Amino acid sequence: MLIERHPGMRFEKRRLGNEGAPLLVIDNLVADPERLVSRAVHRPFDARSEYFPGPRTRAPAMFEQFLESVLNPLLPEHFGMRSGRFRFPMCHYSLVATPPAQLRFLQRVPHIDSVGTDGLATVLYLFHGHWGGTAFYRHRYTGFETIDKPRWEIYFRRLESESHGNDAPAPGYINGSTALFEQIAKVDAVFNRLLVYRQDSLHSACIDDDDVPPPDPRKGRLSINTFIDVM
Repeated sequence: MLIERHPGMRFEKRRLGNEGAPLLVIDNLVADPERLVSRAVHRPFDARSEYFPGPRTRAPAMFEQFLESVLNPLLPEHFGMRSGRFRFPMCHYSLVATPPAQLRFLQRVPHIDSVGTDGLATVLYLFHGHWGGTAFYRHRYTGFETIDKPRWEIYFRRLESESHGNDAPAPGYINGSTALFEQIAKVDAVFNRLLVYRQDSLHSACIDDDDVPPPDPRKGRLSINTFIDVM
């Protein structure tokens, strides 16, 4: 499957919160995003993750090569990283679809993808409509917006304590500021929009508990999510 750049590709660099973690927003990423949607329709969404609230399936291998060709030249300017060879620990189509009452505690609060500061995560929105974008958060007690290795034990010990406290979140998706977390940025979901951010940034999808997307790649919250290690 050949994947080409959209001729109207646009880049926007943002900084998140007090810590200024980088966020890159790329609109009009691929020339024919509907082909990626069509490919997903014929894939079996039979993979499950302990943390992701819905089914997944492998995305086309060509998407990894395409993403490397787009992002590699941008690493020094936008992320202060040297260009290099990309390794993809994950490259999946994803559908957020878990009912709010079935969410585990760690699915009800913002999460990180890794404590490494040299790893990137991306999400490509492949749906039309109102299923929600992505938000970034600050943990109120610690003030952390990113969780690297030195912060990991401090943060998760505190989060474990808070999971049993009066402010522990009720079953449901986080979709705004709460007693435990402050929302510091929000990016709307736009069809064919790609977000790129560091894996250690606290973030979550913006899902309405009263309107959870169906597990249908044509009608639901379809995205391609990747983790990238730069070698």
